Amino acid sequence: MDITRSSPAPVRVVAVPPEPEPADLTALPEPIAVEPLQTLPATATTATATTATATTATATTATTSAITTTVTTSATATDVGGRRNRPRDLLALLRPGQWVKNLAVVPLALLDTHPWGAAAFLRTGWAVLGFTLASALVYVVNDLADRERDRLHPVKRHRPIASGRVSTLAAVVLTGALALALTGWAVAGPAWQWWPTALYLALSLAYSQGLKHVPLVDAFIVATGFVLRLVQGALLIGAQMSEWLALCVFSLCLMLALGKRRHEMTAAGRAHRPALRGYTLAFLDHLVVLVAVLTAVSYVLYLRDDASLAAGASLVTLLSAPCAVFGLARYLQLLLVEEGGGNPVHVLFRDRATLVNAALWAVLVALALLLPQSPA
Repeated sequence: MDITRSSPAPVRVVAVPPEPEPADLTALPEPIAVEPLQTLPATATTATATTATATTATATTATTSAITTTVTTSATATDVGGRRNRPRDLLALLRPGQWVKNLAVVPLALLDTHPWGAAAFLRTGWAVLGFTLASALVYVVNDLADRERDRLHPVKRHRPIASGRVSTLAAVVLTGALALALTGWAVAGPAWQWWPTALYLALSLAYSQGLKHVPLVDAFIVATGFVLRLVQGALLIGAQMSEWLALCVFSLCLMLALGKRRHEMTAAGRAHRPALRGYTLAFLDHLVVLVAVLTAVSYVLYLRDDASLAAGASLVTLLSAPCAVFGLARYLQLLLVEEGGGNPVHVLFRDRATLVNAALWAVLVALALLLPQSPA
């Protein structure tokens, strides 16, 4: 080995920076950068479109409902308006179904008159006419005053004024017409013999203005109105009214009024009639039974002491007393057992057992009154 030869020069290592990689055009849509730009707007757009669709549907539904409601309301208003103040609705406002009360009570004054004649029947009819006008006037005034409260009652809301079939103006005009007719009745009749009817109107107005909200007083005023019917009939006929008969009528009508309030408590609660807050079912049950006993006793005492009975009519009288007691018992059964009694007129004149019993009682009483009288 020749050590004199020079060694080769050392290799110089130069670090050459790496060449930049060519731009990767496929990297432009990086997932991180591109996905938010493509996915999120798409979701937002979908959600926005869905919301807009739902909003549009809701708005369309609401608009349709509004149009339907408007059309229905307009149709109803037009229908009611076209059917308002019809003659039969005005007649229903006078409650002709309740006129039977006058026919049942006023002629009772004939029981104390004997013999009967055409003049007595005509005067009885005149008394019935006067109280029919007076009671119709009271019914219209009461319905006007209670129209808002009646709309909340399940049954009374169908009354002409409360249901809107009769307008307030028409009811006021009808009230004026009834008042004029009643004034004409009083002027055309015997002088100063109309005071029972006038007292009935005064009590009824006081009843409408606030006494109907006072417990017990409300029912007693209703019963007193029926006694005034009896007094009016006796005045026009010229008969002397029996105290026992008046007490019998008062207690019977008081029983019916209390029974009606009991039915209202069970059917509609106490909210409709403020006076019901002063009653309970147990209290009304006791009162109804107490008054029923008073009715039976006063009836028997009337037959014994004051009735103008025929000679030998004791047996007929004895047979009519059980009919009266059965009638009272049947009403108590309908009221307390069958939960009826809301409309006493319907109860008493649509129940078959009551009708048969009343017919039998009427035949017995007619026999006792029409048979020849015993010599004085």
